[in-house]
Amino acid sequence: MPKYDNFFESSKSCVILPTYNNEKALEKVVSGILEYCSFLIVVNDGSTDATEEILAKFTSIKIISYKKNRGKGYAIKKGLKLAEKEGFENAITIDSDGQHYPEDLILFLQEAEKNPGTIIIGARKMEGQNQAGGSSFANKFSNFWFRAETFIKIPDSQSGYRLYPVKKINKRFYFTNRYEFEIEVLVRAVWRGIEIKNVPVNVFYPNAEDRISHFKPGKDFFRISLLNTALVLIAVLYGLPAVAYHTMKRKTVKGFLKEHILSSSDSNLRLAVAVGFGIFMGIVPVWGWQLLTALGLAHVFKLNKPIVGLAAQISIPPMIPLILFGSYYTGALILGNDVSLLHFKNEIDFAMIKQDVIQYIIGSFVLATIAGIIATFISFFIISIFRKNLKPAEVKI
Repeated sequence: MPKYDNFFESSKSCVILPTYNNEKALEKVVSGILEYCSFLIVVNDGSTDATEEILAKFTSIKIISYKKNRGKGYAIKKGLKLAEKEGFENAITIDSDGQHYPEDLILFLQEAEKNPGTIIIGARKMEGQNQAGGSSFANKFSNFWFRAETFIKIPDSQSGYRLYPVKKINKRFYFTNRYEFEIEVLVRAVWRGIEIKNVPVNVFYPNAEDRISHFKPGKDFFRISLLNTALVLIAVLYGLPAVAYHTMKRKTVKGFLKEHILSSSDSNLRLAVAVGFGIFMGIVPVWGWQLLTALGLAHVFKLNKPIVGLAAQISIPPMIPLILFGSYYTGALILGNDVSLLHFKNEIDFAMIKQDVIQYIIGSFVLATIAGIIATFISFFIISIFRKNLKPAEVKI
């Protein structure tokens, strides 16, 4: 019996091996996996070499095969669908080029046991490895954009050695089918509140002449760049606010207060200013960019970013009509204009639209300033009460 079969069976986990024209390494990789786990799904992604003959030697594995090469992402999705159909809750993907060590499979199961429902990435130990320069650049490039799209830093966003919670991943439709899928699935998972954990894994890179790679730098970098462009735009409007929401949701109110207020080294005044600044940024007319701008400025001004981000969520959908009306009304009072929200007239001209826009913009900045100042004073009073029993050494006044 394979070494980890009992663990795989009890955790309802399997291994998915997508492969395309990897006849040199394939038999050794499959044999290596079967030493540790018998629950193996191999997806033959339109191979034209001896892949079919090699796989025919292994009678205990599940095989998905199709004639046309559709891409690594497509193969993984096919494997995940079959894994769910077979009743598996977790699936570990492993590359078929021989770079991953099957003995590291146990690391994913152990981490999944501690953190069920998470995506677990095998962060490759690159020290001393003969990694190609282009591959190293691609990983750094990918890590940068992943952080920009999620505000989360991970060490190896391109590792193909991963554990996926099958049902959570299969719930969504994915737009990409090739290498870029492995970025799309991570980013969109974070936006949906799925956590990502990392485990260090060993990696083997053969010499350049023996290395198997189907990555096409021109085409694949172009597709990845297009994907990242789309993800950045979506992140500003939806992704980053969603990340903030799920982060707050995972933490209890008590835990958030303890971590970011009671245990903060910031003074009461700076914490209160963070609340007021977040409220200000949530009202000013930079719709779709509030959170990103607020967190960027909070970094510049060295304010408590979680508090700024939470306060900026005042612009959630139920509050938007109130903010719009309050801004418009405030602008009307300042400019001495008609306070009617709508002009019930037959004729609407450019001058009237221009007046309304100017009135709204001026009013929103004034309203944001007033609301921010009031929030700062109220927050300072409340925070001072909450922290009054802390020792002087624990908090700055």
